Amino acid sequence: MRSFMFSVMLVLSVIRVSYSQAVVEIEVMKGTRDEVQTKEQLQRLLKTYDLSRWIFTKSVLIDESVIPHSHPILTLHARHLKDDELLLSTFIHEQAHWNITQRPRSRQAIDELGTLFPKVPVVGREGAQNEESTYLHLLVCYLEYRGVEAILGELKARQVMEFWSTDHYTWIYRTVLERKREIGDIAFKHKLIPTALNFEPQPLE
Repeated sequence: MRSFMFSVMLVLSVIRVSYSQAVVEIEVMKGTRDEVQTKEQLQRLLKTYDLSRWIFTKSVLIDESVIPHSHPILTLHARHLKDDELLLSTFIHEQAHWNITQRPRSRQAIDELGTLFPKVPVVGREGAQNEESTYLHLLVCYLEYRGVEAILGELKARQVMEFWSTDHYTWIYRTVLERKREIGDIAFKHKLIPTALNFEPQPLE
């Protein structure tokens, strides 16, 4: 019986690794050296780590001339070519946007954050482009933190979040670090946290 269970677990492990690699289709915009190398870097990360739990869209574009964004196609730049942890974090961040857009209770979660944080920064480096986006990014950045923590461990996750808190969305990342439990309770309550292997990118409701 133990031998059988070990075999099942081994097969599931292989499936998870294969899924991370197979489901993500990575294209480059201009085909520059930095874009191609970033594509290879992301492919290596997908091969090294089981990211299947955090994948909600399979199409990825590398474009060195834009700011990373999630829609309509998840797009990454080539800024973190020499930093696996920051590229991994950015990838999970943009995937988290797709996760939240697929969850029917995201609206309630954002409303609760409005009660918890009645005044939030907008524009500039501290917040997002408007109040709605700032509240949304509290959830996205929290899920980003959870994803990096699950993949790289608590220490690395905190170091990455502390870097972001001096780079962009500074208030948001700082608040995620300082109020992690409260934001996490809201995310958990409204079923925004991925809990299982996603063989197809879809809501887990």
